[in-house]
Amino acid sequence: MQLPNSDELEIGFLSRLFDNKSECYKLFWFQAIVNKAVEGKTVIFYDELINEMITDAWYMVTEYHLNLGPADTLEMLVNHIFSTSKIKSSEKKENLISYLQNCEDQEVKRMKRTLTYHVPYRLQAPFLPLKGSEWNVSEKNLAAKINQHRRLMYYFIEISGMSSAIEIQPEWYSYIVRNQEILKGWIGHNLILYLQKRNPGVPGIPDKLYPPRERNLDKVKKYWKAILSISPVSEIFEGERLEINDMAIDHFIPWSYVAHDELWNLHPTTKSINSRKSNYLPEWNRYFPSLCALEYEACQLVWKYDNIHDIFEKCMKEHISIGSVKMKLYYENISKEEFSRNLEEIMFPVYQSARNMGFRDWI
Repeated sequence: MQLPNSDELEIGFLSRLFDNKSECYKLFWFQAIVNKAVEGKTVIFYDELINEMITDAWYMVTEYHLNLGPADTLEMLVNHIFSTSKIKSSEKKENLISYLQNCEDQEVKRMKRTLTYHVPYRLQAPFLPLKGSEWNVSEKNLAAKINQHRRLMYYFIEISGMSSAIEIQPEWYSYIVRNQEILKGWIGHNLILYLQKRNPGVPGIPDKLYPPRERNLDKVKKYWKAILSISPVSEIFEGERLEINDMAIDHFIPWSYVAHDELWNLHPTTKSINSRKSNYLPEWNRYFPSLCALEYEACQLVWKYDNIHDIFEKCMKEHISIGSVKMKLYYENISKEEFSRNLEEIMFPVYQSARNMGFRDWI
């Protein structure tokens, strides 16, 4: 991805910020700098930047269980706060920031401090001629050494634990604010590549960087309501007979893992059960056979009634994105055995991967 040029700045060095990223810290630290610059700040304290890093990583770790790296301190810090604070994964950013600013948890303070030991200095390595052992000095000595070099993005104006501060240089501040959308896209692109490497087999990484957009399942609801109007349907978890006015659409494998609304993973249930199930994984051997039976019977009605077929075709355009899935599941005269076998081939690897990522079973 090409960054905007500048006659005044070393954009070539900027483009190399993430060349060596065995951990995620550089990505989140620079993203925090961009966010704060966009807010109008040029002098920024370490504590502000670490709080910003925590909030940027919050949802992807607490909701999606994404792995940020081996023994990653940022991930451990987020999980510690999540388990001890009772803050929701969907909490508003400003509330989370407020909590972090007032938090007296000594473990939180310790881990936040750990995150500042290297990345504030190492981020600008492409701008600096420092080699090997030259980096291995105290923070104050390293900051003083770095401050001797010209044309850096930021300089250190105070080294005092979490009260340490950086100052973004005026020409870099103008560049960041002017090109903020491109820079955010560039950071996001690099973050996706990093997370895909750390989370092999996890689908929908680009959709898991931030809280989800509001999803529209109207066509799926219309499809199942049409089926309910013709044939009685019992939901798969408790066998309760569904009523049109008390129907909700559930993702069998949680949306927070798959990050899509594919029809093969959607089924009707009651509003109460949908709320209780939340982001848990239904126990496979107990519930998958019921899901197969329900989905198969619905498919039979698609080919039996023209009005359901018309609704299904409209639903399919929006909720079946892979052509091979349509060919395996949604065709006339498919046997129940073949339908169940093909659905399991599609779903079970995704289900197992979600379990491996820490999603818990639900009965």
